[in-house]
Amino acid sequence: MEAELDPEQQQMMGGGFPQTMEIDPRRARFPTSIVWSPLPVISWFIPFIGHIGICREDGVILDFAGPNFVCVDNFAFGSPTRYLQITKEKQCCIPLGQSAYNGEECYMQDETGVGLRTWDAALRKSTQEFQHRSYNLFTCNCHSFVANNLNRLGFQSGGWNVVNLAIFILLNGRWVSKVSMLRSIIPFVVVFFLGVTFGGFTFLKFWFLFTSVLIGWFLLGTYCFKDMIQL
Repeated sequence: MEAELDPEQQQMMGGGFPQTMEIDPRRARFPTSIVWSPLPVISWFIPFIGHIGICREDGVILDFAGPNFVCVDNFAFGSPTRYLQITKEKQCCIPLGQSAYNGEECYMQDETGVGLRTWDAALRKSTQEFQHRSYNLFTCNCHSFVANNLNRLGFQSGGWNVVNLAIFILLNGRWVSKVSMLRSIIPFVVVFFLGVTFGGFTFLKFWFLFTSVLIGWFLLGTYCFKDMIQL
């Protein structure tokens, strides 16, 4: 009797992948998606700021997590709590109906005129670029990496940066589950409640100042001093 193979083994034995793959949070597989998770401490005070990554066609997560380091299939701050799946044929500059999975080639070019083949080829190009970049929370971070990928893919005609990307995920991202939603929101609620209870107006002033400075930095760095925040 032959041993039963899991889906990934069957795909490898068959010499390819299915043209479409389902979201599978249990295995952390989010094909052609953007994924998000809360950051320790920062998300406790500003819950819509978090860590972000982008996924290959097979659902494996890529995220810029440190100097010269892009994580593969090991999301830096725990499993994703929100995601947004992209319909690449409709929303990106990849020819309709062509995929790495069916053995056909689709063709696009990056900003340097270098040919890119398939969604995964574009992600590979950005990964190679960010593997030679220094990580900095304020100037070159995980949002920079994902925005770079989306611009390379031509997602919704490009023009992505760390600010509009954060807003896009906030407004359009879907919760993975009710538990993941609670995991993201409860720390902020607890910290804010304790802060107001024991710190009163002093805590509110600190929270407002901290939030204003952090958001203001990214707004200025994105729209006023465009070389400050890398993409």
